[in-house]
Amino acid sequence: MLCLFFMNFSTYFLLIGVPLVLGLWAQWHVSSIMKRYKKIIASSGLSGSETAQRILEASGIHDVKIISSDSMMGDHYNPTDKTLHLSQEIFSGASVAAIGIAAHECGHALQHQKNYAPLKWRMILVPATQFSSQILPFVILGGFFFHITHLISLGIACYAILMVFQLITLPVEFDASARAKVILEKMGIIKSPLEINGVRNVLNAAAWTYVAAFVAVLGNLIYLLMVRRDER
Repeated sequence: MLCLFFMNFSTYFLLIGVPLVLGLWAQWHVSSIMKRYKKIIASSGLSGSETAQRILEASGIHDVKIISSDSMMGDHYNPTDKTLHLSQEIFSGASVAAIGIAAHECGHALQHQKNYAPLKWRMILVPATQFSSQILPFVILGGFFFHITHLISLGIACYAILMVFQLITLPVEFDASARAKVILEKMGIIKSPLEINGVRNVLNAAAWTYVAAFVAVLGNLIYLLMVRRDER
């Protein structure tokens, strides 16, 4: 009995605990990196919004509106209405961090312009992902407290949708960062090794948050699959 308890605990820790620790580390890592490079002003003197404007114009994109926003979604590009949302400190800031984040979001606009397939797939999945995220807490609570097998199965379906979404998100985000690094150097917006390494470190740190999100969803999906198997 004790052996079974430790086996169940170790499985739970591996599938739920480890991804949670990875997620907390990723958030701490990106916060510390951002804090460091927000203090370093880029030699170009451009703010995040000015950087974004120059990148979009140089890429022949004239129908994307750059907005200063403090929404819950943070810095992001909305392909539905072609708006590029930057938080106030990124919009107005002239730091290496601000330039890197602004260029990354422009990377998504470039993907949209080029009909980048993973971005289109992610857009298609957005409604299903939003619906799954909204009902998931109720589904999981009902499944675990009332042991309703159908609710657990629905929870598995929700996590499966979220897992596919997070999986597609990885190449979308990595590609946007790669585009940002190349175009910033090509346009001469960042020049010194300190600035180049700073942008690289900021974007690489941000990438870990997407990896952590995927691992967390995958762990929850596998755990629920095991719960359903044991209840049969």
